Amino acid sequence: MKTEYSRLKEYMEQSKKTVAVTGAGISYLCGMRRLKQSIGRINAGRIFSASYVRQNPEKFYEIMKDSFLDATFIKGPSAVHRQLARLEKQGKLYGIVTQNLDCLHTIAGSENVVEFQGSFRDNICIDCGNRSYDYRVWNRGHMPHCEKCGAPLMPTSFCTDAKIRSSVSFENMRKAIDMISEASLVIIIGTTGFRSDEYLSEMKPGTKLAQVNPSVTEFDRIADLNIHADAAEVFNAVISE
Repeated sequence: MKTEYSRLKEYMEQSKKTVAVTGAGISYLCGMRRLKQSIGRINAGRIFSASYVRQNPEKFYEIMKDSFLDATFIKGPSAVHRQLARLEKQGKLYGIVTQNLDCLHTIAGSENVVEFQGSFRDNICIDCGNRSYDYRVWNRGHMPHCEKCGAPLMPTSFCTDAKIRSSVSFENMRKAIDMISEASLVIIIGTTGFRSDEYLSEMKPGTKLAQVNPSVTEFDRIADLNIHADAAEVFNAVISE
């Protein structure tokens, strides 16, 4: 295992631009829950409709709190989030592409972060459509409301308006692809490959791919280096060596 850690460190030292791709695996370290655990038998499509949020704003907030917000603002960020932020500050990591909605990379101190599914930093008013770009509105102990009209806000990534959701998704994925297309090393951390066919297809020839994940995933067959171990342990070793 130490040999694999050394190879990862060597890859990082040789790389001119390293990008990390992260998934739910590192958010679960903070106690993040799957949404279906919080909504029970309630239909997810119903919960994310403007009518449901309008009629049940505090219930919607409690679902968000149980699934995401407690892990984000009380338990998080995890050691891995902080290690990646440290690597960015040291100039060893160019940026992060994440499928996670929780903003934990930003809270940990990372600055160059692309959230290709959107996140709690991008919110929309269910009535007037005003956009709010501040994840901290979800850390006030109650449902956030629009500063213009007072109606409830909801993350655009959960919005049932297909035009808004698809526009945000396209814009964010484009940013992710642009970042990865510039990388000479891509490190996959805690994801099994959600939408990976979209962003990895743009990797330039010669770019190395390393995976840090306790479980076997679809990346095992294509990665130059697979480290099946706890990410916090791996990066602690790489940083301290």
